Amino acid sequence: MKNGTLKSLLASVTERLRAGGIPEPESDAWILFSYVTGIDRTHYLLEQTRPATEDEITRLEVAVQTRLTRVPVQHITGEQEFYGLTFRVTPDVLIPRYDTEVLVDLVLSENPKAERFLDLCTGSGCIAVSLMKSGQFAFGEATDISCAALDVAADNASRNGVTLTFSEGDLWDAVGDQTYDVIVSNPPYIAESERPTLMPEVEQHEPELALFAEHDGLAFYERIAREACGHLIPGGRLYVEIGATQGEPVSKLFENCGLTEVRVTRDLAGLDRVVSARKPE
Repeated sequence: MKNGTLKSLLASVTERLRAGGIPEPESDAWILFSYVTGIDRTHYLLEQTRPATEDEITRLEVAVQTRLTRVPVQHITGEQEFYGLTFRVTPDVLIPRYDTEVLVDLVLSENPKAERFLDLCTGSGCIAVSLMKSGQFAFGEATDISCAALDVAADNASRNGVTLTFSEGDLWDAVGDQTYDVIVSNPPYIAESERPTLMPEVEQHEPELALFAEHDGLAFYERIAREACGHLIPGGRLYVEIGATQGEPVSKLFENCGLTEVRVTRDLAGLDRVVSARKPE
C-alpha cells in the first residue's frame, strides 16, 4: 500500500478485497480499517483527509493479506457484534450470525416471566449472554462438549456483565435431571453432503464439531427432541435454529416426541430459521 490519506487507504483496501474475490468487500474493508486505525465512522468523516501513518499502513497490509487467504474477518479482529453486544471470537467457536437474533427475539418476546433457561451447544455464548443481558431470567445455563468453546463463552459473559452457569458435556449429559422454563439451541445442522457448497471461510476456518451433523444434518435435532420434554417444565418452550430446508423435518421430529404448538419462524431474508414448540401442560 502506498502513502496517502485515510480515504485513499480505505479505497485501496476495498479494491484489493474486491479484486481478490472477497464477498462484501466494502464491509470487510471498513471493519479491517476501523480495527487497525481505531476510527469509527463519525471520526472518519473528520479525519479522512489526514495522512495515514506508516504503522497504520503496515498493520492494514498484514490484515488485508490475511483476509485474502479467506481467513474470516472476525478471526482477524477477534470479535463480532451480536444483539447489540460485542463477543470475542476464536477458531474454537462459530462466528455469531445476525440470523440467530431471530431466535433471541422470539424467546424474549414469548417468555417474559420465565425464570430458568438452558442453552445447548452454546459455542461463543452469544445466545445465552444476549438472553441474560436483555431478559429477566434469574438463572441461565450454557453447555457445550468443547471445553475451549466454554472458555470463550465464559469470557464473553464476563465481558458483557452477566452471570451464567457453564457445564461441559454432550447435550443432555451436561445437565443431569434439571428442568427449565426455556431451552434453546443452535446445534450443528449441516449435512456432510453440503460441505462442497460452503464458503472457504466456513469450511476451512470454523470448527467442524459445531458445523456438521449426521442423518442429513438432523442428528442433533433427533437427540434434542427425544429428551426435551424430560427437561422442560409443563408448558415450557423449546427453540432451535435450523437450516433453511429443515423446517418440516424438524417440526415432525418435535411432534413425534409429544411436543405441541410446533411452528417455524422465518428470518429477515424470508428463510425458515427457527422451530419452536411447547411441552403440554
